[in-house]
Amino acid sequence: MKITVTGSLGNISRPLTEALVKAGHQVTVISSHASRAEEIKALGATPAIGSVEDVAFLTEAFKSADAVYAMVPPNFGATEWKSWITGIGQNYADAFKAAGVTKVVHLSSIGAHLEDGTGPVTGIHGVEEIYNKLDGIAVKHLRPGFFYTNFYANVDMIKQGGIIGSNFDADTNMVLVHPTDIAAAAADELESDFTGKSVRYIASDERTAGQIAQALGAAIGKPALPWVEFSDADNTAGAVGAGLPEEIASNYTQMGTAVRSGKMFEDYYKNKPILSKIKLEDFAQEFKAAF
Repeated sequence: MKITVTGSLGNISRPLTEALVKAGHQVTVISSHASRAEEIKALGATPAIGSVEDVAFLTEAFKSADAVYAMVPPNFGATEWKSWITGIGQNYADAFKAAGVTKVVHLSSIGAHLEDGTGPVTGIHGVEEIYNKLDGIAVKHLRPGFFYTNFYANVDMIKQGGIIGSNFDADTNMVLVHPTDIAAAAADELESDFTGKSVRYIASDERTAGQIAQALGAAIGKPALPWVEFSDADNTAGAVGAGLPEEIASNYTQMGTAVRSGKMFEDYYKNKPILSKIKLEDFAQEFKAAF
C-alpha cells in the first residue's frame, strides 16, 4: 500500500512509519521541517516537506495514497487554538477530496464526543465532525487516552517543588496511553478494511492521579511524591509561568476541568477497549531515564 503519514517524526508518527515500512508499505511522511528529510529517508520513507496550512501541498502529498494517517500537529503559537485545530482539519478534508483519498485514520482524542468544554479537544471534536461529512471516504477516529509523555512537562515541577499535580485531585480516575501503543493501533487500522465512519478507543492503563504520582515517584527515588490539586486560576498561572502562552495554558486548564468532572472519559467507559501493552510502571522507567 501507499500510505501518507502526517505528524513528521513525532512520538506516534515515527514508530508508525517504522512499522509500516517494515511491513513493506510505501510511506510518505509530511513534515514542516526540511531538516527532517534525511532522517525520514533513513527510515525507508519518502519526505514531503511543507506546511499543513497549504492545501495545494497537502493535496500533492496525498495523491496516489491508498490511505492517510491524519493528525493535527501542535501549534503553541496559535491565537485561537481550538479554531486553528479545526481549521487544519478542514485543510486536510479539502485535500482528501482533491487528491481522491478513500481511507483515513484520524488521530482524535478521548473526550472528542463532547462539543465543548474540553480545551484543545474541542477543536478535535470539530475535526471529527468535518470528516464525518465526507462522502465516499472511510474514516476511523482513534481516540487515545491521556499520553504518558505529557508527564515530561512536570519534570521541573517535581525537581523544583517536590510535587506533581493539576487542577484535579489525587482520586481522579485517568485513562492513560503510550504513543507506541497508539502507533500500533494506527498501523493495524491502516492495514484493515474498515468502511464508513467509526471510532476506536486506545488505552494502555487506567489509574488514579495519586497512583500516577506514586509510580513516577517510586521510579525516580521520590516514593512520597504527592499529587497536588491546584485551583483553575493557579493551574493556568503556573503553566504561563513555565513558559506557555495564556491561550494554550487556559485551554489545558479547561481540559483539566473536564477530567475533574469525569466528562472527559464518560464515553470511553461506555466503549472500553482491551488495554494495550505498555503499563504505567513501564513508562515510569522511561520517565526515570529522562528525569
